[in-house]
Amino acid sequence: MAAPKKKKSSGTKTKANLKKLDYRSNPTHSITPFLMFNANIEEVAKFYASVFKKSKIITANPMQGEFILNGQKFTAYNGGPEFKFTWGVSFMISVETQKEVDYYWNALLADGGTESMCGWLQDKFGMYWQVTPKILLQLISHKDPIKAERATQAMLKMRKIDIAVLKEAVS
Repeated sequence: MAAPKKKKSSGTKTKANLKKLDYRSNPTHSITPFLMFNANIEEVAKFYASVFKKSKIITANPMQGEFILNGQKFTAYNGGPEFKFTWGVSFMISVETQKEVDYYWNALLADGGTESMCGWLQDKFGMYWQVTPKILLQLISHKDPIKAERATQAMLKMRKIDIAVLKEAVS
């Protein structure tokens, strides 16, 4: 028995045709941060794996490596001194508590990192991070513009984010 013939499309898009479209992402096409360090990648991978509890080093040697930090895969390469990070690209760590803020802040600053403003820091390998409690984002985008401004002004005075000070600023 022959297969039924398909109806020829007129080439015009109708509402009925658009409703039939089914978009599905292809799981083989993912986005993985590829980081060019001026550092031994094995040391980089071990450092980050020690900071992030849910981590795994897939492969690492002095020149290149792959690792997973809190479910996010990274690929890294030792590109030499011409590769430097800027805070135009950073990784934001979303946390709930002050204890988590303090943990990541101190761990990422260890052995030569530098503090910046508003919850930003640069680790010893030059990577920029934002240690951001979820409440910060909620408060600086509060529906009450006065509270949002108070939270923003409090944040602008901080290096490491202090949740208690933020809450006090909007109360």
